[in-house]
Amino acid sequence: MKKLFGVIGDPIAHSMSPAMHNDLFDLYGINAAYLPFHVSRGNLEAAVKGLKALGVSGFNVTIPHKTDIIAHLDKVDPLARAIGAVNTVKNENGLLVGYNTDGPGFVKGLEYMAADLGSRSALIIGAGGASRAIYFSMAQAGIGRIDLYNRTIQKAEELVSSCPFKVESKVLGQETAEKTLDEYQLIIQTTSIGMVPDTESLPLSPEKITQDTIVSDIIYNPLQTKFLKEASKKGAAIQNGVGMFVFQGALAFELWTGIFPDVERMEANVLRNLGG
Repeated sequence: MKKLFGVIGDPIAHSMSPAMHNDLFDLYGINAAYLPFHVSRGNLEAAVKGLKALGVSGFNVTIPHKTDIIAHLDKVDPLARAIGAVNTVKNENGLLVGYNTDGPGFVKGLEYMAADLGSRSALIIGAGGASRAIYFSMAQAGIGRIDLYNRTIQKAEELVSSCPFKVESKVLGQETAEKTLDEYQLIIQTTSIGMVPDTESLPLSPEKITQDTIVSDIIYNPLQTKFLKEASKKGAAIQNGVGMFVFQGALAFELWTGIFPDVERMEANVLRNLGG
């Protein structure tokens, strides 16, 4: 019998996940289909009950349901519980179990760029939901120093204090962050600054970025933000948001099937859909 997978969100028509996962099912000869389901906030509980009743094998969760869905699941993985967000659900013997593959997917993508992540000092720009998932996952992975810069310092301080994993962290203001960028071998931009249509904006001055740094921006529209362009001019290695999207999907696929998929094929699929 064909297995059913999907993604729930509002809006959902733009999702690239169905094309990415259905291609993988074809590649590995898995009798399954992955469908997009438009679910508004008011219908979340009913939708989860319906998916469970249908015996869905697994599904992804996107905006605006990543936090609210926790209350409707049978079990939640400890990392996802700590982050406070679920983006992947697996049907485990009739129980819907929630996971967060966003943060671990981001870390996995970085590992493809550098084998020495644990010895790098990192700066995360932003303190929203994506920053939280990345910060917690990096801390869990053993990256020893992770500082944060956010325009609202209190929000960054709350994020640091809520992390359940041991990690050395400082919260920086803009002036300090800009002056000390050369101390970091890993800089991660998690805000919406630089996204279409405001493509000329920068989250902070990139002047002191060094050529030994990996600079990541989780935006993928445009594929290369102004921040990444400026970092590239400094000789830094750069990564856009496609990597995080692809690797979170790869980890979800592995949870569902036991197969870690061809991430290069997934990335090519996503770039085709983005027109890149």
